[in-house]
Amino acid sequence: MAEDYVSREIRLEGIDPRELYGVQDTWLEQIKELHPTLKIVARGSSLKVLGAEPDTLRFEKRMKGLAEYYLKYGHISTEVVDQCFRGVEMEVESAVDKEVLVYGTNGNIIRPRTVNQELMVKLFDKNDLLFAVGPAGSGKTYTAIALAVRALKEREVRRIILTRPAVEAGEKLGFLPGDMKEKLDPYLQPLYDALNDMIPAAKLQKFLEDGTVQIAPLAYMRGRTLDNAFVILDEAQNTTLSQIKMFLTRMGRNARFIVTGDVTQIDLPKKSDSGLVRAMEILRNVPGIGIVEFDKRDIVRHALVKKIVAAFDRNTEGRVWEIHPSVPHPDHPENEK
Repeated sequence: MAEDYVSREIRLEGIDPRELYGVQDTWLEQIKELHPTLKIVARGSSLKVLGAEPDTLRFEKRMKGLAEYYLKYGHISTEVVDQCFRGVEMEVESAVDKEVLVYGTNGNIIRPRTVNQELMVKLFDKNDLLFAVGPAGSGKTYTAIALAVRALKEREVRRIILTRPAVEAGEKLGFLPGDMKEKLDPYLQPLYDALNDMIPAAKLQKFLEDGTVQIAPLAYMRGRTLDNAFVILDEAQNTTLSQIKMFLTRMGRNARFIVTGDVTQIDLPKKSDSGLVRAMEILRNVPGIGIVEFDKRDIVRHALVKKIVAAFDRNTEGRVWEIHPSVPHPDHPENEK
């Protein structure tokens, strides 16, 4: 009966409606299809619902449950919406896959994909400083950034700082147009790309503006003390020993550091000047520091990349970048053989 119908307004506080409704209202349309007896109208950060009172109350409870899920995990998918609105009592904690590092944008689930990526996560949970070295495409930097985003979302740190040495990879920065930031931004683009996979664009822009996320060349780290921060030094094979020492001694209170690099891609004028290998040798047995060494089995790019890396390994002689001693970590599954 019409007199039994009520209109209820549901306010969605602290949430960008575009994130909750989905691209082109995909999830909002899914929600409407699951409630054919209700009239649902979205108006910015509020929803107006018209229908029988028990149905509107039930809808409000489930909608708030969906909002709570998003606020906690920063992720919504078709499956989550379906479970929530079909009456499945979904405990937020039980809905989380323990292997998931972070729920990315567009419903992407980011988790370790190889044995050494899993080892990297395991070692990082036990150490405040981690070295992760290996070939291109093995997921070192991507996994490190996922760990950083997870730590930020779980409020373990207050900011993320990503840095690289400004070393030219066989090219010259001087010919590029613009000021120094504009020259360096293309070089730092892989870091932006990874962040864009994990943080919605509007939120990432806000983080960049307020300093919650900082991306800068290594030279900008000198003189700083980095407290309550998750700091990643990428492309560390292009640092000298003094530079990497400078970076590591920036570690402040409640800081977590990850150093990534590929010792087969040193762009310094003299490859022997690379400080990454020497730093790992010096720090290998220091408590609180973990080291994970990726290899071509971890490459998760195009299948040809593994073949390319293997071919270069076979045909490159007199390499100065070998890491000695290369002893597998005791937690590595290879040791069970």
